[in-house]
Amino acid sequence: MTTNLHQAGTLKAAFVMGRTTLRTLFSTEDLARLHGMVTLLDPEPVADFSAPGVLERLADVQLLITGWGAPAIDACVLERLPRLQSIVHAAGTVKTFLSPEVYERGIEVSSSAAANAVPVAEFTFAAIVMGLKRARRFSEQLRATGASRNAAGFPAIGTNGVTIGLVGASRVGRLVIGLLKNLDARVLVYDPYLTAVDASELGVETVELDQLCALSDVVSVHAPDIAETRGIIGARQLALMKDGTLVINTARGPLINAKALTAELVSGRLDAYLDVTDPEPLPADSILHTLPNVVLTPHIAGAMGNEIHRLGSHAVMEVRRLSEGLPLAYPVLAADLARIA
Repeated sequence: MTTNLHQAGTLKAAFVMGRTTLRTLFSTEDLARLHGMVTLLDPEPVADFSAPGVLERLADVQLLITGWGAPAIDACVLERLPRLQSIVHAAGTVKTFLSPEVYERGIEVSSSAAANAVPVAEFTFAAIVMGLKRARRFSEQLRATGASRNAAGFPAIGTNGVTIGLVGASRVGRLVIGLLKNLDARVLVYDPYLTAVDASELGVETVELDQLCALSDVVSVHAPDIAETRGIIGARQLALMKDGTLVINTARGPLINAKALTAELVSGRLDAYLDVTDPEPLPADSILHTLPNVVLTPHIAGAMGNEIHRLGSHAVMEVRRLSEGLPLAYPVLAADLARIA
């Protein structure tokens, strides 16, 4: 719901997140902007609703600005916050701490998932370019032999005229599509929720999953981790891939069958850039650490370092909209929860 009663500085708000999260998410400038838009009912971030006096201080709160480390907002908490109207999450998923009662009470919710999608898409694009350049194979060859560049036995090299398959037209997937316009590439997408009209506007072709795996030189996964998608890339899909296909996962490890993927990578038939794995992290003795056709990174595709302030700025933008009586630009609806990460 949206109210027209909000005026700058009159919206009663509180930060709900880990104690050290506030300065990580928000720049000094963005914190100053927030202080000009809302009246804070608690000077410190709330990390524990059960702490003495916390819920009493927040009895009149209308807006919660949440972030990493936010405690659960459940029916018991909501009973003590009768005036709560909005939750703006300065991070990605809200599923880890919001209970269904939030939506049952008509409280509007926003997240900064769109802002977090930006570095993930950039990382994916970089992985596509570096992966198809076979940079890991050349790097390992240089380390082991001192050879400058001997491509004998390597898969095809380069991005010119390749077919790139994206599993999921999520926020990240759509940003990747935009970045891929910089390449001379055909883009295929498998996503049961992507309409023909949307696909046309994005400039991509929609195909079934098996067809995508068989035709693509790159298969990049951008689906949410839900029951329907776990193991979506299984032994059959991997077997359908051409020799030298590059598999990229910047989404969640369980979306790809780990045992089947490991077998294909050990054989050398496929290459992979894996920012997420199953399990995560991989055991120190995993053979994947040793393979010249595999790049492993420790879940770094999402916002890190100077990218994190983008999440805070995104939340500030949403708070400004609320303070001006405007609807949220990036609402998270109850109907969305079943198909988002």
